Amino acid sequence: MRLHHDIPAGTVTRLSVHCRALKGNLLGDPHLRAVDIWTPPGHDGRGLPLLVDLVGFTGSGLSHTNWKNFGENVPERLDRLTAEGLLPPVAVAFPDGFTRLGGNQYVDSPVLGNWMTAICDEIVPAVEAHIGCGGEGRRGVFGKSSGGYGAIIHAMKRPDVWSAAACHSGDMAFELVYLAEMPDTLRALAKHGMSVANFMAALERSYARKVGGQDTHVLMSLAMCATYDPAPDEPYGVRLPVTSDTCEVIPERWANWLAWDPTVIALDHVEALRSMKALFIDCGDQDQYNLVYGARRLHRTLTRAGVPHRYEEFPDNHSGIDYRMDESLPFLAAALYG
Repeated sequence: MRLHHDIPAGTVTRLSVHCRALKGNLLGDPHLRAVDIWTPPGHDGRGLPLLVDLVGFTGSGLSHTNWKNFGENVPERLDRLTAEGLLPPVAVAFPDGFTRLGGNQYVDSPVLGNWMTAICDEIVPAVEAHIGCGGEGRRGVFGKSSGGYGAIIHAMKRPDVWSAAACHSGDMAFELVYLAEMPDTLRALAKHGMSVANFMAALERSYARKVGGQDTHVLMSLAMCATYDPAPDEPYGVRLPVTSDTCEVIPERWANWLAWDPTVIALDHVEALRSMKALFIDCGDQDQYNLVYGARRLHRTLTRAGVPHRYEEFPDNHSGIDYRMDESLPFLAAALYG
C-alpha cells in the first residue's frame, strides 16, 4: 500500500549493469549490479534529465525503492513532488552500491572496487542508453551521509559527468567524524585479538541472528580505512590510521585520508564546483556525527572562493531526514533544464 494512493504513480524498472570497474575487487563482491530507475507518471523517461541517488552507508539504491511503512519511499516522494508541481520531469536512478564492508564512498578503491569509475563511466551510460535520458549538462547526483560525500566528491572530481549535485549531511571534516570512532573500533578489535579477519568472521556469523549497532559503526571504520588508505596486502584491505595501543594518529596514513576530505581539498576543485549549474549542501544542526561543523567549513570555503551554492541548516540530527529531498531535488531538476 502506498502512503498517497490517490496520486499518479511513476514507473520503477530494474536494469542490471556489468561493471568492469568493479571486477577483481579484494572483497569478492559482484560486478553485476542492479539499478532501479524511476520515470514520472505517463512518461518513459526519454529526453529527460537524469538524477542519480547515492545512498548512505549500510544502504542500497534498492532500499530507497523498497516499500516503506508510515511514510514514503523515494519513488513515492518523487510521485508526490511531481503531483504538487514542484518537481520538473526527470528520470532518477538508484544503483546498488552495497559491499561486504557495508557500503562504499563512491570513489575508486582496489579493495571495495572502482566505484567512481563504475558510476560515472558504466552505470550512468547504461541507464541513459536504456531509456534515452540524461546527456551532457543534464545529469545530477545527490545523496545523504556517505551518499552525500559521494555527491560532493563526484562534483569535485568528475565535472565532465555531473552538472548538479546535492550533498545532504555528507562526510567531511574527517577528524571530527572518523577519528572520533577509532577508540571504539580499537576496543571492538581487541575482543578479537586485534584481528580484522577475526572481527569480520564473527560479524558475518551474526548475520543469521542479530547485528548490533556498535558493530556497524566498527564496520564503517573498517570500510573507511579500505576507502581512503587501502592496503590490499592486509586482511580486507584494512590498516588503521591510529596506533593499536594508544590510538595516536599515524601521520603518513592520516595524510592519505585527508587527501579525500572535502573540507581540505575544496580549493583544489574550485573550477569544477563553479561549473555546477546547481550545488546544494545542507546538514542538521544537531547532527550526532559532528558533520554540521564540516558543512559549515565547506560553506565558508566556497563562499570565500566565490562558488555559487545553496547552503542550509535545519533543526534535526542525522537520522530520518529524507524529507530534505523535498528541497534539493526540485532545485537540481530545475537547474538541469537551464
